[in-house]
Amino acid sequence: MIRRLDLRLVPAAAAVWAVTLLGLLAGWGPAAVAALVAALPVFLMIARRTGSKAVLVVLLLAAVSATAIAVRAHDVEEHPLRRAAGSGEQVALRVELTSAPTPLRGAAFGASRAQDRSLARAELLTAEIAGRRHAAGGSVVLLVPTESWRGLIAGQRLTVRGKAAAPHDGQLVVAVVPVYRAPGEVAAPPEWQRVAAGMRAGLREVAGRHLGPDAAGLLPGLVVGDTSGLDPEVEQEFETAGLSHLTAVSGANLAIVCGAVLVLLRLLGMGPVVCALGAGAALVGFVALTGPEPSVLRAAVMGAITLLALVLGRRRSALPALAASVIGLLLLLPELAVSAGFALSVAATAGLVLLAPVWAAALRTRGVPVGLAEAIAVPVAAHVVTAPLIAAISGGVSLVAVPANLLAAPVIAPATVFGVLATVLAPVSTWAAAVGVVLAGPELEWVLLVAGRASAVPGAVFDWPTGTGGGLLLAVLLLVGLIALRGRRIRLLAVVAVLLSALVVLPVRTMLPGWPAQGWSVVACDVGQGDGLVLATGRPEEAVVVDTGPDPRRAANCLRRLGIHRVSMAVLTHLHADHVSGLRTVLGEASVGAVAIGPLREPKWAFDDLVRDTRAHRTPIVTLQAGQRLAWPGLVLDVLAPDPGVTRTQSADDANDSSLVIRATTPAGRVLLTGDVELPGQGRLVSSGADLRADVLKVPHHGSRYTTPRLLRAVRPRLALISVGAGNDYGHPNPFVIDTLARAGTRVLRTDQEGDIAVLPGPRGPRFVARGDPLRATDN
Repeated sequence: MIRRLDLRLVPAAAAVWAVTLLGLLAGWGPAAVAALVAALPVFLMIARRTGSKAVLVVLLLAAVSATAIAVRAHDVEEHPLRRAAGSGEQVALRVELTSAPTPLRGAAFGASRAQDRSLARAELLTAEIAGRRHAAGGSVVLLVPTESWRGLIAGQRLTVRGKAAAPHDGQLVVAVVPVYRAPGEVAAPPEWQRVAAGMRAGLREVAGRHLGPDAAGLLPGLVVGDTSGLDPEVEQEFETAGLSHLTAVSGANLAIVCGAVLVLLRLLGMGPVVCALGAGAALVGFVALTGPEPSVLRAAVMGAITLLALVLGRRRSALPALAASVIGLLLLLPELAVSAGFALSVAATAGLVLLAPVWAAALRTRGVPVGLAEAIAVPVAAHVVTAPLIAAISGGVSLVAVPANLLAAPVIAPATVFGVLATVLAPVSTWAAAVGVVLAGPELEWVLLVAGRASAVPGAVFDWPTGTGGGLLLAVLLLVGLIALRGRRIRLLAVVAVLLSALVVLPVRTMLPGWPAQGWSVVACDVGQGDGLVLATGRPEEAVVVDTGPDPRRAANCLRRLGIHRVSMAVLTHLHADHVSGLRTVLGEASVGAVAIGPLREPKWAFDDLVRDTRAHRTPIVTLQAGQRLAWPGLVLDVLAPDPGVTRTQSADDANDSSLVIRATTPAGRVLLTGDVELPGQGRLVSSGADLRADVLKVPHHGSRYTTPRLLRAVRPRLALISVGAGNDYGHPNPFVIDTLARAGTRVLRTDQEGDIAVLPGPRGPRFVARGDPLRATDN
């Protein structure tokens, strides 16, 4: 069957993708050179009337796409706003929004929470730079306050002011502009955009009235990709279970909607032309409902291809259509070349076109019913082809994604159809919309149950190397495995191995005493790009927690692995999201005696959230400052900073430097915990005369460059713990800091490489055990 596949456009699609990547990542110059290199053979082949037509098509499309990306990249690089961004100038812009403001998620902005700052994309109409007005196009990204920008939608024109900054590489964006005020001169949106926004708001309102909180947040995400009401803990469960694709607009959404329309029209006896027109109208209407943003346009094309492959069953036509769609989309929206979502969509669609039919047919020949064969083949194929990409991006491989998708898949289509009906009916009749929402309720609760149970499975996700190398390694292993599984004996051995793993290896691994390491004093939890440390108090199942990381669940999961049921005190060194976002889950899953913070109550949103969460669990908030001491049977904490006299003059911008700095005395030795204290605070510490010597140093601010060697020399640690996220965008930890520590004889340990790190007492100083190698304790 593979031989009959039409692969003619696949090399052309690969060439277009490659030269587009070259232009985005290397700039317009290399792209222009690539255009010339591709165009020269084309001219020669045409002039001499020789050569393969397939090669001619590949070279011609490569030359066209390279020329197009070179021109666009040059325009962006020479844009007056890009030059202003290079010097950080204040600008006034008149823009038209191309996407509604979307709340930022995760720890990408340490001082932000999901509802505090939003990201909006816009097309530049005019720009005022240094008193001069420029009438020029170009895309800009706006970082805006959520509260005052709430309710704006794509198509609205408005005025903003801010300091322009350069964007990340790989984007055809002329500038990023942080905005701290409400927009000015806001114009009304186009009528169709207003109607679509009203329908989406109606769905949220009706769902909130008739469903539970989690289901009400999930339904808009399932139908139109609106996850604004979805609890962060639920989002994390979906990610762990491999179900996060359900809350993003994808080709599957459109395939379901168009498929439902096709089935209805066929039941009514309509012919092929009417059915095709009806499905096309449904696709256009769904795109209008969700908004014509790049991700939605991508999903529209991929949905059409998926529908073509699964409904019409024309695999020979589907693959050329997929390749042609890739070419067209990259020429129209070249930034998709560096989009993980685009790569995942292409890979998943290719898996459904190439692998799913073959595997479904193989299952049917072995007696598996048709419906069950397809239900198994589709998620397995999608997971196999996307697993390398997911591993390269997230640094993990989910072992529960396939069974979770198998269990969730049967209810997705009805829930989506009911949700779309409710969305369409909401502006007309809230009663009729409520019927659709209620009918979708049981399906939503089932998906939430599957996500919750799957994410709670021990070892649901195991770590994997990130980046291109990790992705290629997994791809090679999967390819070798698929080839090997063609043999009957290998398949039998694979089944036996999986059963043994499920019945023996996994339970034994969970029960082995390798982790937690016996007698641990301090554990640096792998919470991603943030801090989360646990200190033993000397009492069974009790600990002090210092910071809870950016993720809603990872700190709580670390406590569970350590067997901690009571947290006598949760210390938050400062109120940035990458240090406090996991507190709510810790409060919900462990008994917390008190929450301790420093004198600075900024950012205000974080303090307000803290007050709300602690009140909900009747947990007191206490304030720590320099000079205080706290003691437990096996732990003493001395607060070295901040001085309350300094924090009186500080604002939210100084939150890092107002971090609590604590010296912990443990059975493993002294441990200096530094939060994110910056250069001024480090200077005050060194100059204060305090005894900073410690056996273990928690390196400030995830190993940022802003760590003074004076502090490192004053501490002289044997072990240095760096709590840092894999593949972060900040360049943490900085090589200079690592080199300075190493030259002083300090062993540097990083959570992005080691996972959870436990520090234990040893005969010659502290030892450590990493969860990645739980049976080996290493002396410094």
